[in-house]
Amino acid sequence: MNEAANWFEFARTDLHVAELALDAGLFNQVCFHAHQAVEKLLKGFILSRGKRVPRTHSLLDLGRLAQELGFPQELRGKIRILDGYYLPTRYPDAIPNLSHLPQREEAEEALSLAKRVWNWLTTNIPLRSKEEAA
Repeated sequence: MNEAANWFEFARTDLHVAELALDAGLFNQVCFHAHQAVEKLLKGFILSRGKRVPRTHSLLDLGRLAQELGFPQELRGKIRILDGYYLPTRYPDAIPNLSHLPQREEAEEALSLAKRVWNWLTTNIPLRSKEEAA
C-alpha cells in the first residue's frame, strides 16, 4: 500500500471511531477523532501530491499547505474549528479552568466536517484498497 493510502486508511478508522463515540455519547472523543481523521486525510492528500508532510498536528498549517496543492479554501476555513479540540479533548489539564467540553451539537458538527473532507478526497483522489495496492 502506498504511503498516502496508509494515511487514508487510518483516517477511515478514526471516522469510524468518531461515529461509535457519537452513538455512545462520548462527545469529546467524537471531536478528537474527527480532528485526527482530518489531520490524516490532509497528510495523505499532501503525500498524494508528491510533497513531504510536516510533522505537525495543526490543521491550520496542514490546511494551508493542502490548499496550495488544490484543497478547497472553503473546506480549509471550516476545519479550523477542529484545531480547538485537539488538546482539551485529550487532557483534562490542557487548558486551565476548562469549563466546557463538547456537547452533542459540537460533536455532530465536528463529525460532519470530517466527513465532508473525506467526501471531497474520495471524489478527487483515487483511494485504493489494501487488496488493490498489494
